[in-house]
Amino acid sequence: MMYQSVSLRVLWLYKPSFLWTVLFCIGASVLTQAQNLYTSSSSEVKFFSSTPLEDIEAVNKASQSMLNGVTKEIAVKVPVKSFVFPKSLMQEHFNENYMESDKYPYAIFKGKINEAIDFTKPGTYDVSATGKLNIHGVERDQTIKGKLTVQSGKALLDAAFDVLLVDHKIKVPEVVFAKIAEKIAVTTHFVYVPYEKKAQ
Repeated sequence: MMYQSVSLRVLWLYKPSFLWTVLFCIGASVLTQAQNLYTSSSSEVKFFSSTPLEDIEAVNKASQSMLNGVTKEIAVKVPVKSFVFPKSLMQEHFNENYMESDKYPYAIFKGKINEAIDFTKPGTYDVSATGKLNIHGVERDQTIKGKLTVQSGKALLDAAFDVLLVDHKIKVPEVVFAKIAEKIAVTTHFVYVPYEKKAQ
């Protein structure tokens, strides 16, 4: 399941203002090519930290994403506070001490799939996406690799990549440093369906 980094699964809330922001990010051409715009119907973003002292894992099922089948642009928005941990104290430290979730509420990826994909033809494709990954308010260039499976009426995107804490200026107190890995393994799964504009 760990296909190295390609996943763009972290999108935003479908409020009118958000939707227009996404449409802008994915390209104005989408306004005249709505049939080529896909939105996530379900998602799962996981991260795993392994050290000799403790393994830490969290799951987020509230992330959102949009994908333009013509321009191949993709955007993902992950609400940081939606990660669920097995221990409530662990979740509290994650949000308050490490991620500063009130100050930096989302992790965002905006990029473009590098390979040519035929969204009308069922199949599984090895893909990579290059763009900007913003975590903890720090934006970095990122290329993520994964698998895109096109099925009748939908597309599935699976990816895996590593996040270095130092790259996004995430500081870990020395007292717990031995319990948290400097490199965090992230896996994602998004299910996309054609976007349908809701009647006003």
